[in-house]
Amino acid sequence: MASLSESCRTASTMFSFTGQTKRCSWILCLFVLMCLTSVQVAAKPDSLTDVTDGNWEQILTGEWMIEFYAPWCPACQQLQPVWKEFADWGEDMGINIAKVDVTEQPGLSGRFIITSLPTIYHCKDGVFRKYQGARTKEDFLSFVDEQKWKAVEPVSSWFGPSSILMNSMSALFKLSMFIRRCHNYMTEQLGIPVWGSYVIFGLVTLFSGLALGLLLVFIADFVFPSRRFSSPDYYQKKQTMEQARLMKQQDDAHEADGEEDDDEEDEEEDGDQDEVWRRRRGSPEGRPEPKGQGFPDEALRKRVVCSREEEEDT
Repeated sequence: MASLSESCRTASTMFSFTGQTKRCSWILCLFVLMCLTSVQVAAKPDSLTDVTDGNWEQILTGEWMIEFYAPWCPACQQLQPVWKEFADWGEDMGINIAKVDVTEQPGLSGRFIITSLPTIYHCKDGVFRKYQGARTKEDFLSFVDEQKWKAVEPVSSWFGPSSILMNSMSALFKLSMFIRRCHNYMTEQLGIPVWGSYVIFGLVTLFSGLALGLLLVFIADFVFPSRRFSSPDYYQKKQTMEQARLMKQQDDAHEADGEEDDDEEDEEEDGDQDEVWRRRRGSPEGRPEPKGQGFPDEALRKRVVCSREEEEDT
């Protein structure tokens, strides 16, 4: 009986140990499963890349699908779940899936000329094509897997995001966003009225333009000096021309004085002739006629001229 009881105790001990082992194994399996699930959940957000002004150049290498969206856009809000599901397939298909918030990245909005939301671009080794198909996960997968993007005309190099023109557009969009933030700060934080903010921006624009224009003039004169002023004979030629101009003025003044002298001589001759005519005009006895009884001077002059012409004809 004693041996039987001992064997029963041993068997019960073994069964209890086995149950504890099974229980521990179940707990261990559950723990491992939870760890794997948490790792997968944590890895999903990494499959969707956030592109910013600081890292946008990474999309120039490899194959990418980029979505431009805004949080306030209803169509963008509807597309977000589909875009996240599509991003989960990116690693299997060897493609990078990215998104750009245009409200936070105005420079990229100008660089890609985003005029409607959402806008989707496909990029393959720096060549961009605009996606125009349906916005479902299956359509996105077929567009990449079947290489339907080859049938889409690529964006011209003039309007590519890395071109000089698009760099200028990006800077312009950044400047506009900076001005908007300054306006909001002055009107909301400092309490400046809206018209006061506009006056401040107008004055800043005016003085900035004047300063920039003056700087450009100085740079142009320094880099491209005038050949006329840089010539060693310039001042000598200028002095010679000035002397010639003064001499010409003196000659003109002498000619004018000579013409005035001629006019005065003519007037003196006319005065002498008038005096002769006055002497000839008188009574038959040789006495001058009283005032008011003779012919006018002009009539007498005509008579004398006519008499001279008759004498010449005879």
